[in-house]
Amino acid sequence: MYQIIDQTEDFLVINKSQGISVHKDQNETGLTMQLKDDLKLEALFLVHRLDKVTSGILVFAKHAQAASILSAQFRERQVTKYYLAISARKPRRKQGAIVGDMAKARRGSWKLLSSKENPAKTQFFSTSLMPGFRLFIIKPCTGKTHQIRVALKSEGAPILGDQLYGGVASDRVYLHAFGLGFSYDDQQYHYQCLPDEGELFGDDFKRVVNDFCGCPADLKWPNITNN
Repeated sequence: MYQIIDQTEDFLVINKSQGISVHKDQNETGLTMQLKDDLKLEALFLVHRLDKVTSGILVFAKHAQAASILSAQFRERQVTKYYLAISARKPRRKQGAIVGDMAKARRGSWKLLSSKENPAKTQFFSTSLMPGFRLFIIKPCTGKTHQIRVALKSEGAPILGDQLYGGVASDRVYLHAFGLGFSYDDQQYHYQCLPDEGELFGDDFKRVVNDFCGCPADLKWPNITNN
């Protein structure tokens, strides 16, 4: 369900498994409650979210003041986030920025619009992973629901396993929250965590990631303002 990456007196950082909901999901105990019980904490606050199908780095606050500070950074887009994804289709562009408003569509999905009144903003690079599969490193500059999933679909490369957005069926949705950076109490925190669940998230994948985007902050990310 999760692996603990780091914890302080104020916050907890974990690697969430795919297929796990952060809140109570029908008959399942939600991840937040499970963590609180497992670690015997008096309180635990979720300060941001990952889709149930997405694995990777997730931060919780251990008290209300920390929750307020960290939530504000996510809300004000002061947190740096990086994701890894695999697609079975080649994108229209090898790299670029995707900017546009999002609107609700059918069956709980979302769609990208051409308007830019309050747009989702997503930067990406891609490279060949192996024959028939492409690796993406993605930097979302906003935090819209299903933003990355919609963005890659708009590039003609829906995420492998993400059948809600036209992805090829697979053993999981191949989207992982890979990196996270934020400030707390005048200290900078940076975390990276490779995925460990999924047939294609193996040693070959990890070698390509290390060579292609092992230090994502050093990449020359596409310019969003011109899109």
